[in-house]
Amino acid sequence: MGRVLDRINCPADLKQLSKKETELLCKEIRQCIINTVKQNGGHMASNLGTVELTIAIHKVFDAPEDKIIFDVGHQCYTHKILTGRKDAFSTLRQKGGISGFPNIFESDYDAFGAGHSSTSISAAVGMARARDLMGQRNSVVAVIGDGALTGGMSYEALNDGADLNSSLIVILNDNEMSISKNVGGMTTYLNEIRSSPRYHRFKKRFKGFLKRIPLIGAPLYRMMDWFKDCIKRIFLKQVFFEEIGYTYIGPVDGHNIEDMTAVLSQAKELNKPVFIHMVTKKGLGYQPAVDDPEKFHGVSPFVVEHNGDGGESCSSIFGRVLTDLTHADDRVVAITAAMPSGTGLNGYRANYPHRFYDVGITEEHAVTMAAGMARCGMRPYFAVYSTFLQRAYDQLLSDVCLQKLPVTICIDRTGIVGEDGETHQGLFDLPMLLPMPGMTVMMPSAPYEMEQMLRLTLTHDGPMAIRYPKGALWNAPVKEDVVCGKSQILLPVEELTVVTAGRMIKEAYEAISTMGGGIGLVNLRFIKPVDEEMIRQLKAKAKTVLVIEEGTTVGGIGDAVASCLMDAREIRVVKMGVEDHFVRHGKTKDVLHDLGLDKAGIANKLHELLEDMK
Repeated sequence: MGRVLDRINCPADLKQLSKKETELLCKEIRQCIINTVKQNGGHMASNLGTVELTIAIHKVFDAPEDKIIFDVGHQCYTHKILTGRKDAFSTLRQKGGISGFPNIFESDYDAFGAGHSSTSISAAVGMARARDLMGQRNSVVAVIGDGALTGGMSYEALNDGADLNSSLIVILNDNEMSISKNVGGMTTYLNEIRSSPRYHRFKKRFKGFLKRIPLIGAPLYRMMDWFKDCIKRIFLKQVFFEEIGYTYIGPVDGHNIEDMTAVLSQAKELNKPVFIHMVTKKGLGYQPAVDDPEKFHGVSPFVVEHNGDGGESCSSIFGRVLTDLTHADDRVVAITAAMPSGTGLNGYRANYPHRFYDVGITEEHAVTMAAGMARCGMRPYFAVYSTFLQRAYDQLLSDVCLQKLPVTICIDRTGIVGEDGETHQGLFDLPMLLPMPGMTVMMPSAPYEMEQMLRLTLTHDGPMAIRYPKGALWNAPVKEDVVCGKSQILLPVEELTVVTAGRMIKEAYEAISTMGGGIGLVNLRFIKPVDEEMIRQLKAKAKTVLVIEEGTTVGGIGDAVASCLMDAREIRVVKMGVEDHFVRHGKTKDVLHDLGLDKAGIANKLHELLEDMK
C-alpha cells in the first residue's frame, strides 16, 4: 500500500484523504520529524505538537493564495513537508539544505520569513490590508504560540488588527510552553479559559435546550451571541480577545482534525477578525519530548560530532560564576527572556529562585526592567542571545546608557551559531553596541578570561556587555589577568600584526604558529574602550594590521581599530570577517571555513599580506 506521505506532493492532496489516511499521515510525519531532528538537530517538541493543526489548516485553506504565517518558525516543519519539501526534509538545517524556519526565498508557500518571535500577527495585518487595497479575497492566517503571545509586539498587532473590517484569522497554538514553561499574567489567563469545563458544559447544554423548545427555539438560538457574552462574563470574567474586537472561538482540541477543520471553515466565512484558541500537546508522538518539552524544544543531533576543546560551555561558566557572585553580593539578580536553559541559568534558578526573573519573550521590557532595578541599587545581569538583543536597541541606549546604569548584558551565541542560520547568527550586536556612549564591551577568548570579566562587572559603575559564543572557549597557553580596558599582547607586535578577540584568538594563534613566527597577535579583550597603550605600540612598529572578527565588518572591530589608527597613515588596516550579507545555515566549522575564518583561511590571508609587504 505504501506510505500516505508518498502521495502528498502539495497541500491540495490532503483534501482527498479519508479520516484513517489522515491519521496515518500524522504518524508518518511525526516519524519523519523525529528521524530528521535526531540526525540534524532542530526544534522537535514544538513541531511534533502541531502536526494535526497544520494538516487541518492546509485542508481548509488554499496556500499559497491564502497566506499562512507561522510565528517564530518552531511550528513549520509539517508545513514544509506538506508543501513540496518532503524529499528535501532530510537536508533540514544542513549546508545547502532547507532552512529550519519559514523562508520566502525557499518556497512560495512560506508567506513570511520568521526566525524571531511575536511577528506573525503584525505581518498578517499588513497582508490583510494589502489584500483589501488590491481588491483580493484570499484568507490571511497567523499561527502564533502562547509563548510568542508574551511578546509585546503581538499585542500591538492584535490591537490594530481588531480595526480591520475584513477577514483576519489568528490561531493561538496553546501548548503551555515557549522554550521553557510560560510565565506571566497571559499564561494564567489562558489557563483559566483552557481549564473551565463548567463554562463549556453549560454552553453546550444550554444550546441543546434552546433548540428543543417548539416555535420559539430557533429565534432564541439566534440570540445565542448575546447569551454567550453573558455566560462568559459569569464564568470567565471578560474574554480579553472579544473585548478588543475579535470573535473568539475555543478552546479547540488541537489534535482533533475534524473539529479543527469545522472551526477553521466557519472562521473562513466570517468577514471579520477571528481569534481561534487551539490547545496542543508539545512533543506528542515522542514520549521523551512529552516528558521534558523544554529539553526537546531545540536539540542538537543525537549523534554529536565532537570538535574543539570540549571544555565547559560559555553558558555553563556564566551560570556558575553568576551563582558565586550572587552568594557573595545580595545586589546581584539574573534576568532572562524565556531562555533559562539556553543561557545556563537553570542551576541559578534552583539556587536563587527569588533573585531570578524570567520575563517571557520580552527583550525590550527585560532591559528597561534591569535599568529600573539598577536605579534602585541592584546589580542586574540580563542573559540573552545576540540575535534577540537586537530587539532592545532603544532600551539599551536610552534607558541604560543614557542614565549610566550598572546593567550587565551577557550576550550568548555571538558569532556563527551554525544550523539555525540567517535569523540566529550573532553577527550584528557589536555594531549596535559600539556607538552607545558609556558602554563597555568585552570578549573573552578563554574560560579564565570569562570568569574574570564577570567578576569585574561588580566593580564597574556603568553599563557593560560580555559577548561569548555557543560552546566552549580555548584553553589558552598563556594566562594573564584581565585588567579593565587593557588588551593582551599574546605575540609581540611586529610589522604584520593580527588584532582579534573571542573565538578567533585560537584560530589566529594556531595559524601564526604554522608560519614560523614573526607575526604579532593582540587579544583585544575590550572592544570598547580600545586599549590606548596597545594602539601606541601598533603605531610605533606595525605596517599592516589584520583585524579578524567573527561578525560583520560593517561597524565592527575592524572599524573601531581603524578609527584609532586614522592619524597613522602609514599603517594599512585589513579587515577579515563577514562582509555585508547574511550567513546561511550549516555546521559552524563549515561556515567558518567558507568565510575564511578558520586556521587555514587566516594562514592563507597572512601569506597573502606577507607577499604584499615584500
